[in-house]
Amino acid sequence: MGRASLWRARTPRLERGVAAVLLAALGVPLLWATASVIRTALDGAAWQLLLAEPQLIKSLALTLWTGLAASALSLGATAWLLSRSFPGPRWTRLVRWLGPLLAVPHVSFAIGFAFLISPSGWLLRALSPWATGFDEPPPWPTTQDPWGLGLIAVLVFKEVPFLLWAAATQLQRSDVALRWTRELQVAHTLGYSGQAAWWRVLWPQLWPRLRWPLLAVLAYSLTVVDMALVIGPASPPTLAVLAWQWLLDADAAVNAQGAVAGWLLALVVGMMALPLWQLPRAAFWHGRQTRGTRGRQGPGEAAVAAARVWQLPHPLFAATAALWLAVLLALAVGSVSGVWAFPALWPQSLSLQAWASVAGSTHTLTTSFTLALASAATALLWSVAWLECAPPRWDAVLRRAVYLPLLLPSVLWVVGLHGLTLAWGLDAHWSGLWLAHNLASVPYALIALSPAYIGFDARYAQIAATLGRRRLAFLLGVKWPLLRAALASAFAVGFAVSVAQYLPTVFVGAGRYTTVTTEAVTLASGAQRSLTAAYAWLQWLLPVAVFALAAWVGLPRRFARSAT
Repeated sequence: MGRASLWRARTPRLERGVAAVLLAALGVPLLWATASVIRTALDGAAWQLLLAEPQLIKSLALTLWTGLAASALSLGATAWLLSRSFPGPRWTRLVRWLGPLLAVPHVSFAIGFAFLISPSGWLLRALSPWATGFDEPPPWPTTQDPWGLGLIAVLVFKEVPFLLWAAATQLQRSDVALRWTRELQVAHTLGYSGQAAWWRVLWPQLWPRLRWPLLAVLAYSLTVVDMALVIGPASPPTLAVLAWQWLLDADAAVNAQGAVAGWLLALVVGMMALPLWQLPRAAFWHGRQTRGTRGRQGPGEAAVAAARVWQLPHPLFAATAALWLAVLLALAVGSVSGVWAFPALWPQSLSLQAWASVAGSTHTLTTSFTLALASAATALLWSVAWLECAPPRWDAVLRRAVYLPLLLPSVLWVVGLHGLTLAWGLDAHWSGLWLAHNLASVPYALIALSPAYIGFDARYAQIAATLGRRRLAFLLGVKWPLLRAALASAFAVGFAVSVAQYLPTVFVGAGRYTTVTTEAVTLASGAQRSLTAAYAWLQWLLPVAVFALAAWVGLPRRFARSAT
């Protein structure tokens, strides 16, 4: 029997063994945490306390309004941008921006956005000299408005890049992109305009692949805590914030009330997810998909018109990019501002005192970096090993469980994590925090890596086997170098997810560990503007540096020819 035959005969058994170990390493803590959460749902006294809570109805209504509005606007903006950019050079340029936009953590963006729209923020400062005439900040509820408009805005601006990235993971597969581009070209030759062809041909095929990412967006929008603490309504707050406040209470009965409030949020997410699967059949989507212009233009005119549409600037994306730059600039200036009287557009004095204070917090910086580095590395290693070894049937089943941390309300999931770390003796330990961060990073790393890994051409492995190359030599010399960009991107995504973790760090860490995220959220409710901005800027700077390193690692290598 030749080497190629031995490779094919021996590896399935070894792969199944490795996959079983990986399944246990991830499945056991997931199931344990889920079991801990399920026990909290059986507390009848806690449910009675929750239903008797006078703020419950208003908080629940506010949660539904902000979550559903943010999800609908995010989906609409994503579809609009995709229909006007793919395929073409504008889509390529748009994808390049997704890395920096995704690298900005939610809390950092919320704090910078609050700096812009607050009564003493840059927007009102820019208008005051010639439009408003204000000499002091007005008492306007712009940052924690009772209608949740500020929370909706920051959710939309953060979730649109995520949905675009989810679409890009599908559209960047060469086989899918080529097939869909050809199908659009065929539709153009039949006389359909660019928009009609996109809605009739591409969107019905892309939509099923975006359902899970959109469900994650819906679940996050309905259950977000950290962003709601910074910019969301306060009286009453959303139900997720209310549950988080109860979980932090010293009274065990109030803690149980917070846990069942998390279950109520889970029920809400489940009820809202059911119509999500029927959305493509709704009249609006059907009308958009069937509204064509066939026969109104000749094939050549339709293609020219479509090309012109795709070359036009995107006002929505331009406005989004401008807002992100303004948010980052507001954080940068705020971090070095000294005296800054209203309505001056620029600080009267600059100071590095806030950054000196941040630099002195070595424990916070070390904890943030080491947790993110370890979580990203283990998430990437697990994802690579799983995609390499797991049978397709196992992969299909496990993905539903792996995405559990994305779909469960964060306040409910953190209760399960706390029960897990208590049972395993990891509560208030660095290893317990690493486990919590790793369980959050694995789904994102797997999502980021799967399309490129699954779409890898299997003929390379067949050729390597016929040449007598061992499996490890093929992986190290061919497959992983060709997937270098996808591997680096998945690592950067896992790093950014770990940096952004707030609830697990506070709850599992039991107050003994602080990160740049926990410091930023804590300071956001105070009056230390410059220190808040410095921590928020650092929270953005860490993942951006890793994303930049990942982009450099993923660049194609050019080797100079030796002179003869």
